[in-house]
Amino acid sequence: MRHHDTVRKFGRERKVRRALMRSLAHNLILEEKMITTEAKAKSLRPFVERMVTTAKEDSVANRRLIASRLGNDEVATAKLFSEIGPRYKERAGGYVRIVRVGTRQGDGAVQAYIGFV
Repeated sequence: MRHHDTVRKFGRERKVRRALMRSLAHNLILEEKMITTEAKAKSLRPFVERMVTTAKEDSVANRRLIASRLGNDEVATAKLFSEIGPRYKERAGGYVRIVRVGTRQGDGAVQAYIGFV
């Protein structure tokens, strides 16, 4: 059974997992869509959706919170508050869509498209 086993570790230590999520979130926010493995996409979705929900209300505290989650990335933080947050002001949730697109040629990993709705 998989009780209390919800965190995907990706064979990495905690700091490296955090860096991976920051990097994926940065790319998703700037490009608004990308292709990655299905497991990474599934872990990235709640990470980004929480940030979009926070970015719907522009305040100094929210900007600092998002900046800390993105590793003080000013460009992604600015885009999140100026474009993405206001776009989903009326939406209650579900800002990100994941679609499987097949397997990777090299190792057979299931690839998925992740992008904003």
